[in-house]
Amino acid sequence: MRPYLEKLIQEPESSLSRLNRRLDDSIPFQWHHHPEFELTLTLNSRGQRFIGDHVGEYDDGDLVLVGPNLPHTWSSREKIAPSEPHVALVTWFHPDWTQRLAQTSVELRAIEAMLARADRGLQFSCGAAIAIRPLYESLFVAAPTERLFTLLAILHQLSGDTSSQPLATTSPPRETAGENRERIDRLLNHIHMNYGRPIALAELADIAALSLSGLHRLFLKHTGKTISDYLIHIRIGDACARLSGARQPIAVVADAAGYGSLANFNRQFRALKGMTPRDYRALFQH
Repeated sequence: MRPYLEKLIQEPESSLSRLNRRLDDSIPFQWHHHPEFELTLTLNSRGQRFIGDHVGEYDDGDLVLVGPNLPHTWSSREKIAPSEPHVALVTWFHPDWTQRLAQTSVELRAIEAMLARADRGLQFSCGAAIAIRPLYESLFVAAPTERLFTLLAILHQLSGDTSSQPLATTSPPRETAGENRERIDRLLNHIHMNYGRPIALAELADIAALSLSGLHRLFLKHTGKTISDYLIHIRIGDACARLSGARQPIAVVADAAGYGSLANFNRQFRALKGMTPRDYRALFQH
């Protein structure tokens, strides 16, 4: 299994790193985190994005800023144009770099405020994503100096998007010690790969090599949630993505999201979303 902590290679003579990722088959589920900010524009692809305890549907032109050490991945379902690849234009930059700039340049205060909001992930509006796309694509062919100024221009423009929305309900802790970092990484990876079936606490305790009480303390400290609450957010988020993007019967949606009981699914959905699954689906019908 791929390491949960992703170590990025810094581009020479550059304050940022880039990846023009083109995949013919699919964007695979690869749950990971890293200490850098990540700005991702996804093109010619539909599927689900997982950011912290957020699960949501993404479509062509999805633009998201992920904060440092916030676990995340995208997982594609289909292409828009079948003959073309899935595309993810990804830029990474370290928080130390932006902090130093903000400390010496009052003009960058709006960018600093936006980056602070990205600790839970930040989805930009369709209008902002469309407006920024030509400039963002040019960043991937620019020389290092031009690349720097292009990124600052992009961040400045995005900082004015008043319709941007946070995604996860909690942000990651600033620091987690090495051994506990590995434990919570294993736990979160296992949960996100298996939430569609029942997950026993004893199973998680075994993965973390902890007692049940130690498991609960570690999970609450890292995520700010109990294991039960975290699973509910993940499962209901998955159900929301399915209800908004597919025509599956509600009972099938509930089962795929990890609920063996339709009544329990309906109860937890209403408690979290303030409406029934049927009413939620109606919001996306035209």
